[in-house]
Amino acid sequence: MTNAAGHPDATTQVYAHVLDIELTAPVTGLQRTRASGRHADRAWALVRLFGEPLGLDVLDIPPEGLSSDAVEALVLDRRLARLAQLLGIDGAKAGRDTVREAARMIGGTPFSHAHAEFVARAPRCSVVVCTRDRPDGLRRCLGSLTVQDHPNFAVWVIDNAPTSGNTRQVAESFGTDLDIHYVVEPRPGLSRARNAGLRRELEGDVVAWLDDDEVADSLWLSELARAFDVRPEVAAASGAVVPAELNTPAQLWFEQFGGHSKGRGFTPEEFSPNTWTKQHPLYPLPPFGVGANMAFRTEALRRLGGFDEALGSGTPAQGSEDTKIFTDLLRAGCTVAYRPSAVTRHFHRRDIEGLLRQMRGYGSGLTAFYAASVLARPSTTVDLVRLAPRALRDLYSANSLRVATLEDDFPRDLLAENRRGLITGPWLYLRGRVQNWRAHRRGYG
Repeated sequence: MTNAAGHPDATTQVYAHVLDIELTAPVTGLQRTRASGRHADRAWALVRLFGEPLGLDVLDIPPEGLSSDAVEALVLDRRLARLAQLLGIDGAKAGRDTVREAARMIGGTPFSHAHAEFVARAPRCSVVVCTRDRPDGLRRCLGSLTVQDHPNFAVWVIDNAPTSGNTRQVAESFGTDLDIHYVVEPRPGLSRARNAGLRRELEGDVVAWLDDDEVADSLWLSELARAFDVRPEVAAASGAVVPAELNTPAQLWFEQFGGHSKGRGFTPEEFSPNTWTKQHPLYPLPPFGVGANMAFRTEALRRLGGFDEALGSGTPAQGSEDTKIFTDLLRAGCTVAYRPSAVTRHFHRRDIEGLLRQMRGYGSGLTAFYAASVLARPSTTVDLVRLAPRALRDLYSANSLRVATLEDDFPRDLLAENRRGLITGPWLYLRGRVQNWRAHRRGYG
C-alpha cells in the first residue's frame, strides 16, 4: 500500500479494530487498514440501538473490506427477532429492510425514552476514581467524565501513595469542566484508596467507581444511577466492561479468558436471595459485579464497613475486594443489579508479563476472598464444601465455562499461573491481615 507520494504507508498490525455501530446512524464500511494506519483482519463491534447495547459482534474483514451494506447486514441478521421486539414490529415480517426502515423512522425505544426521562430529573451523585502514578490514564479517564449525559455529579480523585505531583496536576486541570475534589491516601492499596473516598462527604445517595485505565461511555453514569431509581431495593449495580483496544496478543487472550465481563452478556439481570438457586453468591464468580464498573448506595457500603483492606490491588492477595463487597451485600439480603447499558471501555495490559501477573492475581484474589469470607463467617465453610465439586469440575474439565471461550493459541502457561495463584491466596490474605495489624499498631491504620 502506498500513499499519494508513492511511498509505503506506515501500518501497525493489531489483532482487532474496536468500534461502535449505532443502528440509527449511517453504518460505515470496514477496511483492514484504517485511517490511523492500524491493520487487522477482524473487528469487535459494540452494536447499539438508540444507545442501548445489544451485543458485541466479531466481524471478519476480507481483503477487499466490507461495504456499509455488508456490515449492516451482518449485524442485523444476528438479531432480527430482538430488533423487531424493540422496534415494535411484527416479528414474522421482520427482515433487514423492515428493521432498517423502522429504526430510522421510529422516535425511540422503551429504553431510550426511560433513559431520557431519568436524565431530565437525575439526582446528584458522586464518582470516585482511585489512581496511582498513571497521569496519562487518569487524564483520559477524566476526559470521558466531561461528556457524561448525567447532569449533576461530583468527582473525587483518590491519589494512592503518590510519588510525584503529576496526579494532582491532572485532577486540577479538570477544575473548569468537572466538580472535582482531590484527596491523597498515603497508604498503598486499592481498598485503602476506596475507603479513603468512602470516608469523604460524598454527594447524593449513590457513589459510582471508575478505574484510571478505563473510559466511560457517555451514558455510563446515568444508566448506573437509573438502576437505583427504578428499583429502590437495589443496593449495588454493575455494568458491562468492553475492550477499549485489542492491539496485542495479551489483550486478546485476556478477552478470551472472559475479560472483565466474564460472559455476562447484554441482558439486564438482578441478583438477590431469591436467585440463589440460579446464582449462588459464592460461586461461580463474579457474574453479579465487577470493580471496574460499579455503583452502590453509599450508606449500604458504609454499613458493611467499606472494602476489606487485606484484599485488592496493592495487597499480597492482589484482588477480589470488589467480589467480597458484592457478595457481602447479597448475603446480607440486598439486591444487586446488572445493567449492561452502563458501559466502560478498559485498556487491558498489553504485555504478556503483565497478563501473567494479572492471571496469578485473579487466582490468589479468588481464594483470598474465600479465606476472608470464612474468617468473617465460619458457616461459609459449609457452603463452600457443597460448591466444591462444581468448582473442581470447572477447574479441570475441558468443557467448563472457564475454558470454553479459549482458542487454540491461548497460552496454557496463563492457566497454570492462575492455578498457582489459587493455591497461595489464603496465605497471602493472612499476610495482608498481619501487615494491616502491624501498620495499625504503628499508628498508620
